[in-house]
Amino acid sequence: MADHGYQGGRLDLPFVGICTFGKRPYVADWASIDADVAILGAPFDFGTQWRPGARFGPRGVREASTLFSFGHAGAYDHEDDAIYLPGDVRIVDIGDADIVHTDTMKSHANIETGVRAILAAGALPVTIGGDHSVNIPCINAFDDQGDIHVLQIDAHLDFVDERHGVRFGHGNPMRRAAEKPYVTGLTQLGIRNVSSTAKEGYEDARARGSDILSVRQVRKLGPEATAARIPKGARVYITIDIDAFCPSIAPGTGTPSHGGFLYYDVLEILQEVAKTHDIVGIDLVEVAPDYDQSGSTTILAAQVLLNLLGFIFHARAARA
Repeated sequence: MADHGYQGGRLDLPFVGICTFGKRPYVADWASIDADVAILGAPFDFGTQWRPGARFGPRGVREASTLFSFGHAGAYDHEDDAIYLPGDVRIVDIGDADIVHTDTMKSHANIETGVRAILAAGALPVTIGGDHSVNIPCINAFDDQGDIHVLQIDAHLDFVDERHGVRFGHGNPMRRAAEKPYVTGLTQLGIRNVSSTAKEGYEDARARGSDILSVRQVRKLGPEATAARIPKGARVYITIDIDAFCPSIAPGTGTPSHGGFLYYDVLEILQEVAKTHDIVGIDLVEVAPDYDQSGSTTILAAQVLLNLLGFIFHARAARA
């Protein structure tokens, strides 16, 4: 009988099977999460002020992530001479928070419940949005986790307090974060061009301890000096808006802004921060796949997340 290769386990190519993140195990019961990392989808985009579609971000990023489902032996990086995400780093996908159409507060509460479940399990929460308002419930879930510092990588400051009664849209999350007593400061990178936040918002952000740098300022500093601006010893929560990247490589977003970061601009900063700080949570938001028929944006998002997770656990192992 011919050996078709299945005797030693399935080949399991990227286009085969169900699209969990990185083709990692799916955990439906949020009370029984047993992992180092848990992925939560937050398919919510009611906070968007212009083009909708980020509700399909989690599905798109998961599908793209199957390209990098390299199995449990990890991925060897010849530049770093390192194996990232070996089999002893346990990653699971817990599916999506339930979204109640038109009900922001209920939807946000459901997202918060998912992040709290991940934290209660002792795992690193990684939330895939959704618009940037989903960061609000993510940060809410850290109210019993000790002090955190927020690293935001974004084209927009997102520091609007209230506009026509709206306090929980995608222009508000960093203002809501800054109000938390356990958020000790914000480092806001990539902010550029005409912004959705008025001058008063920038003044308010700086008065509350924000460090704001544009793409050009970050490039001038370089990754090490940029990472060094985050206070030493801070436990860092990272929020990445895909529109931080130039729309030439990430057109699939609701509010594109030219002049953004390229891949290594961001990757090298994340690698440096992972070396120097304890990263306690991540969200990646504003991927709207329908605006990018090439799939480049979702692939970029998946690649950034998987590389960041690789850096985090490689650094943790080195420190241990």
